[in-house]
Amino acid sequence: MNQSSPIRYVEPVFRPPSEADSLILPVTDGCSWNKCTFCEMYTAPQKRFRARDEGEVLDSIRRTGECGGDQARRVFLADGDALVLPTRRLLAYLEAIRTHLPGVHRVSSYCLARNLKRKSVSELTELCDAGLKLVYLGAESGDDAVLARVHKGEDFESTRAALDKLGAAGIRRSVMIINGLGGESLTVQHAENSARLINAAQPEYLSTLVLTLNDGGARYLAAWPDWKALSQTGLFIEMERFLSALELRRTIFRSDHASNWLVLKGTLGVDKARLLAQVRTAIERPDAVSLRAAWMRGL
Repeated sequence: MNQSSPIRYVEPVFRPPSEADSLILPVTDGCSWNKCTFCEMYTAPQKRFRARDEGEVLDSIRRTGECGGDQARRVFLADGDALVLPTRRLLAYLEAIRTHLPGVHRVSSYCLARNLKRKSVSELTELCDAGLKLVYLGAESGDDAVLARVHKGEDFESTRAALDKLGAAGIRRSVMIINGLGGESLTVQHAENSARLINAAQPEYLSTLVLTLNDGGARYLAAWPDWKALSQTGLFIEMERFLSALELRRTIFRSDHASNWLVLKGTLGVDKARLLAQVRTAIERPDAVSLRAAWMRGL
């Protein structure tokens, strides 16, 4: 940590791609669940889960304001699931942001569905009114068999309940689905039930990324020894199945994460036909589309 910095960071620091220009404010370290076999974000010893001291966080907000923080327009509450914290503490942080960082117009965070079981819609509405406008929820899949295999700790119903609760509170939802998570054996149900989940929730934002196992998949394969990865074409076929089954009214869709071979952007459902045409071209004539080079892919 730079001693002159008003915020103490514990590396590595993660945030959604759309938060590239946001002030990253850690209110926890690590992830309170941290059992998902596909996720290596918080496995380093220094990322063991803990809630940051409330006084430290409030002091960081105040000092950031004194150091030119009035230029900040967005704040992302890190690390893996800020909403595990008590509502009272989150409200204190949001009030401090309003006081010391007056230019901020949006606060966002990651969220685990399980952590919303203890929060009522009225509590979430209070957080929304205080400035928490957007939550990123990694659903990963809408299929219970896939979720159980990867130790997600959620199922279709628990994820939908969390998304419905956020929506009822007025908090915008950005949902993530992992292309290839079910491997060859569960690809069909993974695609179809993930679409069923998204159709039920009608989130404001939807993104997909491709499963990436940077350690060779040791954790993943230990829990699922007979798992077989989808080929590049298999990933595109799964994406076609997923997009085909979506029935969305107005959801901003992005498949532009660095892990994706094929970059897709649009609004569903108005751009559904165009997006499907792009994917079908990638399946039938991969040389006719612009794919991300292998060396450029990753987390």
